[in-house]
Amino acid sequence: MVNSKSIGNKISAARKKINLSQAELALQISISPQAVGKWERGESMPDISTLTRLAGILGVDLNYFSEHSQSQDTESRSIPNLEKIMPENDPNSKKKFDWNWNMSQGNWMDADFSGLTNIKEKFSSSNIKNCKFLNSDLSGLILGKNNISLCDFSGSDLRESKIQSSNLLNNLFNKCAFIDAEFYKSNIEKCDFSEADCSGTEFIESNVENCTLENVNWMFTKFLKSNLSHLTFSGLVENGHFEHCGFYNVKFENATILNTFFKYNERFKKVQFINCQVDSITFAFLKNNQANLSGITLLT
Repeated sequence: MVNSKSIGNKISAARKKINLSQAELALQISISPQAVGKWERGESMPDISTLTRLAGILGVDLNYFSEHSQSQDTESRSIPNLEKIMPENDPNSKKKFDWNWNMSQGNWMDADFSGLTNIKEKFSSSNIKNCKFLNSDLSGLILGKNNISLCDFSGSDLRESKIQSSNLLNNLFNKCAFIDAEFYKSNIEKCDFSEADCSGTEFIESNVENCTLENVNWMFTKFLKSNLSHLTFSGLVENGHFEHCGFYNVKFENATILNTFFKYNERFKKVQFINCQVDSITFAFLKNNQANLSGITLLT
């Protein structure tokens, strides 16, 4: 049998052991500091799912909270410095590391998560700032309701990832693989996608603004019901799809555009085409969309 006073004492002891304040603990599990205070005073008790999350954050086994459990040494599982949890003297340890903890609903700043694998949904509903995810396997990653800024994802694999209802600001995605990824209802601003592979990527009901798009692979990329602002598309755009999008200060420059669908787009007359080549079907779509065809050469 368990009682709230016993559990409260154990939460307090484990929290103090890792030098975590009530406010910091509350932030990681998305409750108020007052609620943590009530737990520790025995005035209320977390449910079993919350206890499971607490065990992960405090670095204890779930049995630690049972009535007859002896106190055990704790080590924080929420420390963002991976050097504290990686094998010593192993330069490849980060690449081998299988991320077992759920980092969702937290605030992460100045952390180095480079080389991680198997993250999946473990960073949802988080604020992530100035962190590194270099050369990580983030394939299949699901990010929902995140604020991510000033982070470096360069060289990472984000294929088949789903980034939903998130705010991405001033991030580096150089040479990332976004193959068959999806951005849904997200704000993507001042991010650098240079040399990224966006083949098969879908941008749905999203805002893409002031991003660097040099040497991006746009094969089979779709922009649906999205706002595109202060962007320059260059290189090869093939089998692309732009539908029900708003265009604000957008240019296609030194681009070859093939078999690409343009339909029901707003402000498309304002789009600039500079030294572009298109095939006949793309030319037809552009003309039907009332594009300014100066700067376009029809391929024969």
